[in-house]
Amino acid sequence: MKKTRILLVDDHQVVRRGVAGLIADARSDWEVCGEASTGREAVASAASLRPDIVVMDISMRDMNGLEATREILKNNPGIEVLILSMHESDQMVHDVLGAGARGYIFKQDAGNDLIAALEALRHHKLFFTSRVSEVVLGGYLGGAAAAPADGASSRLSPRERQIVKLVAESKSNKEVAHILQISVKTVESHRAHIMEKLGLHSVTELVRYAIRNNIVEC
Repeated sequence: MKKTRILLVDDHQVVRRGVAGLIADARSDWEVCGEASTGREAVASAASLRPDIVVMDISMRDMNGLEATREILKNNPGIEVLILSMHESDQMVHDVLGAGARGYIFKQDAGNDLIAALEALRHHKLFFTSRVSEVVLGGYLGGAAAAPADGASSRLSPRERQIVKLVAESKSNKEVAHILQISVKTVESHRAHIMEKLGLHSVTELVRYAIRNNIVEC
């Protein structure tokens, strides 16, 4: 059986050891394939080790976790990134989504939620703890971003819903085109039309929209 390979990135060794212990105790078919203590080390390790999942801290020297996440996903779009952080601000959650990470849990919740988060990302699903979801939806419902009117999802065609789902799952235009067997230009046209129709202005807003309307699982 192919093992799920996990790269741990945190500037505190005690955190890396704790996370590695939780993983080892939970699943025999998962393995920690490497560790990194800085953002630049994370990018280099991801390129050489090709893990399935990166567990990433945000606050690190030389390159923070958000910058490292963007760099890793630019070079290795098939990797999933789970943010494990102390930060609970609305803006930080939005920044994490914008960087392309598909899971976000707080360090204090790791004992309860880490394994479930890794399991979700292993199956290419989004994962947010209830507290993170509250931040995401709270900002959405509170008007932090443009919000489509209730029932807006019913105005999307089946193809548009497919595209919203794939984009919210961090698929590139090229990947969406390949999955749906259409041209990249058609995907770009659909995306522009969807954003205009829903009154959205960024992928972060689109992810929140997809979560709120049950287009993606979290």
